Amino acid sequence: MIDVLCTGSATAIGSLPHHDPVDAAGFVLERLPALPAAPSLPNRSPAEGMLGQAVSGVPGVHVDADGRLVVDVERLDPAGVPEPDLDGDSFAGLRAFLHAVHGRRDPVKVQLTGPVTLGLALHRAGAPVETAFAVAGAATRSLSSALLARTAAAAPHATPVVFFDEPGLVALPRAGFPLPLDDAIDLLSGALAAVERVAITGVHCCGATDWGAVVRSGPAVLSLPVATASARAAGTLAGHLDRGGWIAWGAVPTDGPLGTSADLLWRRLGTLWCELVEAGCDPVRLRAQALVTPACGLAGHGRSQADRVLGLTRNLAARIHDQASAARFSIGA
Repeated sequence: MIDVLCTGSATAIGSLPHHDPVDAAGFVLERLPALPAAPSLPNRSPAEGMLGQAVSGVPGVHVDADGRLVVDVERLDPAGVPEPDLDGDSFAGLRAFLHAVHGRRDPVKVQLTGPVTLGLALHRAGAPVETAFAVAGAATRSLSSALLARTAAAAPHATPVVFFDEPGLVALPRAGFPLPLDDAIDLLSGALAAVERVAITGVHCCGATDWGAVVRSGPAVLSLPVATASARAAGTLAGHLDRGGWIAWGAVPTDGPLGTSADLLWRRLGTLWCELVEAGCDPVRLRAQALVTPACGLAGHGRSQADRVLGLTRNLAARIHDQASAARFSIGA
């Protein structure tokens, strides 16, 4: 299934600054034609933020006007999580996107909050640890099932690429994480396993984490910011690539100045790849099994900034594609 991905395809990490869902859908299709990403629009409504979408329809949980979870612990029940209403306020961007890709045959990307991050949020909002993560696992499975069913209805011949967004994984190496590491891996692995027969699975984390643990959960695609990657992870990344996995390189920063061209970003990525090759990664696989993304979502940017970020992302994607093609030609020759 992963063979449908094209080397160097550019895609995005979920959120956009738009308020108009139709405008947002057109924006991603125009700028990310190889692998368009369904947008979420938290500036339009807090219900369309990461947590708002994740708890849509979950009894005993809602988001307030600031997008924070409000939990009625007495009503939380892992066995009572219904399928979310994708026609509600939380999924306006998704609906517009799926309407726009109706009948498409090339891959499309959708994204949802991962169970570890959702469990952490529920626990911080007052739910006991066991209940929080059990509800998170059930809610994630329910939402992923609904997302895939709606995607298949709109574009039955398009392979879905499903990223689980897990910013909570940055806490994995730290003391005080409320779950044992193996339990966190099992929770994420269960979410991935529930969709891997019908979709290409990915895990995105916007910061440094235990990538070895993430790989053990079984995603086909690792999505990580270039700024947090280093040769220390070379063994983990090499093993992932050797098993046919892909890496989505968050090569365009979303938290600082961008500069006037992609040259500096390209040099940063190339420097990292050189370090990884020296530490044991296959140079051909690094390029051939690469996607490129912004480092994180773009809801905090202006429209023109978001356009600039995606333009740089496409520029890097084209360079990766050309370099990988040249490497394959050289080997074949």
